[in-house]
Amino acid sequence: MKHILLGVAGSIAAYKAADLASQLVKQGCKVTCVMTKDAQQFITPLTLQVLSKQPVVTDLFDEKESWRPTHIGLADSADLLLIAPASANVMAAMAHGLANDALTTIALATRAPVLVAPAMNGKMWSHPATQKNVETLKSWGHHFIGPDDGMLACGYEGSGRLWPVEGVVARAMEVLEGRAA
Repeated sequence: MKHILLGVAGSIAAYKAADLASQLVKQGCKVTCVMTKDAQQFITPLTLQVLSKQPVVTDLFDEKESWRPTHIGLADSADLLLIAPASANVMAAMAHGLANDALTTIALATRAPVLVAPAMNGKMWSHPATQKNVETLKSWGHHFIGPDDGMLACGYEGSGRLWPVEGVVARAMEVLEGRAA
């Protein structure tokens, strides 16, 4: 059984993490959700816990099982770190090696493949700082899917929507199976 860490960052698209967790479990994966504090403004940990059938990590110091730091144990056990939605803030922290919460700490510590599914305002997505961070993460071998184009939650039309859930799941399975370019 492949172990996917589903990182959920602060974006209105965080509600789609529920469907992602459910679909990944249906694919036969063990899914552990890791939520930023901002993500919890959009969806509750309980929702993801029920759908993933696993405890949800919401804090860097969620030490529930043993003496070993949870974030390091998860980083070591992951077959894939999928961050969906990935906010501009989380991608910037990752690109600069910051580890200021459970998600970015795991991203820094894991040696598993990383798949990033961005979701944010189109102006934020197209900003040179965000694009530079994306290029940095890609240069490290991180995989990306999206963002998609369309109507954004902020009322603008453009690029920045989370890629459709089915596509994110398919891409995650490709990366897990080593078929992703």
